[in-house]
Amino acid sequence: MIKQGDTGEKAAMRAVFVDVVSDALDTDPRLAVVTADISAAAFAQARRRHPDRVINVGIREQAMVGVAGGLALTGLRPVVHSYTPFLVERPFEMIKLDLGHQDVGAVLVSIGGSYDDPVWGRTHQAPGDVALLDTLPGWTIHVPGHPDEVGPLLRDALDGDGRVYLRLSTRENAAAFPVGGGFTAVRHGSRGVVVAVGTTLDAVLAATEQQDVTVLYAATVRPFDHVGLRAAAQSTNPSVLLVEPYLAGTSAHQVAEALWDMPHRLRSLGVRRDVEVRAYGRPEDHDGVHGLDAAGIRSALTGFLG
Repeated sequence: MIKQGDTGEKAAMRAVFVDVVSDALDTDPRLAVVTADISAAAFAQARRRHPDRVINVGIREQAMVGVAGGLALTGLRPVVHSYTPFLVERPFEMIKLDLGHQDVGAVLVSIGGSYDDPVWGRTHQAPGDVALLDTLPGWTIHVPGHPDEVGPLLRDALDGDGRVYLRLSTRENAAAFPVGGGFTAVRHGSRGVVVAVGTTLDAVLAATEQQDVTVLYAATVRPFDHVGLRAAAQSTNPSVLLVEPYLAGTSAHQVAEALWDMPHRLRSLGVRRDVEVRAYGRPEDHDGVHGLDAAGIRSALTGFLG
């Protein structure tokens, strides 16, 4: 966990986030940062330069989002940051009302993903964050898989005025891909389509190395690239394996919408819905439990395609 005073060497995505936002505060008077202790120290220099636009509310996550809603009503562009469960789950009512119902924009930036730091226990795990935000209209959701993807997505979010969720991770793929559009075709094949979201890509590529499948990579999941998936499915066997680093099946309804008039098969992989993992371990151990490691994805794909 990245607490106040931590250096955050592991969190390369977070370092990019802090640098981009700190620089943008110097040039864009609309921007304001709101934290609830977590990562507050990372913005210490920016706070000294802009004490009126870098606000730490203490351990008050609901107030953090409420303050952001108030700032947005005055015309500012708030950037709200915390660990995933403290940013999305705990203050969800404020996200729904103070941002969504008031129809104001903000950029929510989380760290920790589903279980990036299992040593902190279940309180710091939030595999249901994207599914929860998906119950609200008007959200753009980015799930970058590499630090180099964070900057372009974040700058675009800061320049806009909508509601954006940027889901950062302490984990990363070996390589970055262009972002800002729809799916990127990383591999082409004829037996089916595998959709790899964010940091799942490396495991998907390892799992599909000997498989005749198309691999699509997504760093943005809302809006979902219906056109890109449909084009890939039409050029191959319309069997889709959806691999997401959060709750399994979160984007299943988007696949169904994209292929609504096309007979297709779908299997969804992600954080399992049928088990509560109470052990700590390492993130890789949790991958194994949920079938999100290369071996688990390979087994699921083999059984799916037959």
